[in-house]
Amino acid sequence: MGKEKIGLYFGSFNPIHNGHLTLADYILKNTELEKIWFVVSPQNPLKSLSSLLDNKTRLDLVKLAIEGNENFIASDVEFFLSYPSYTINTLNYLSNKYPQKDFSLIIGQDNLVNFHKWKDNQKILSSYNIYVYPRKDCSFSPLQEHPSIHLLNSPLLDISATQIRELIKKDKDIQAFLPEKVCQEIIRKGLYR
Repeated sequence: MGKEKIGLYFGSFNPIHNGHLTLADYILKNTELEKIWFVVSPQNPLKSLSSLLDNKTRLDLVKLAIEGNENFIASDVEFFLSYPSYTINTLNYLSNKYPQKDFSLIIGQDNLVNFHKWKDNQKILSSYNIYVYPRKDCSFSPLQEHPSIHLLNSPLLDISATQIRELIKKDKDIQAFLPEKVCQEIIRKGLYR
């Protein structure tokens, strides 16, 4: 038996929306990854982002969104690691804690363009596969040729958490963009108002 292949999908998920889920679904169907962990990024204590919900609320929304899908896992691992949360630290921690799992990264093309600025980026490239999904108006990165980089031909999702938060502030209908339970919870608790 080989190691179970896990894709780590990092994000603030503020809030998680149908675009995130569509992409995760596409990745499971079109790569060798067997499960996707939605790694909720902790709030940066140095930035007071009023629009960023607290860690637990965002994690709870992810759990609601993926309920019933055994291939999707909500992960709060970064809430408990030292700050700032560098991806390499999270990867090292998870690889040590779960030696029976083979972890890969899932990032947007915009992150690949800036990947040379990441802490220990060469170590990440040499130790992990990286699945890159397309982003609108992103420039070419020479890293696209690297053997660890796998460009995904996933659909370009024209939906963002920022747009959704703006719609909520303007009291517009958001049902088309969010899983039903997430939408209900946001309305019930008056989040992002």
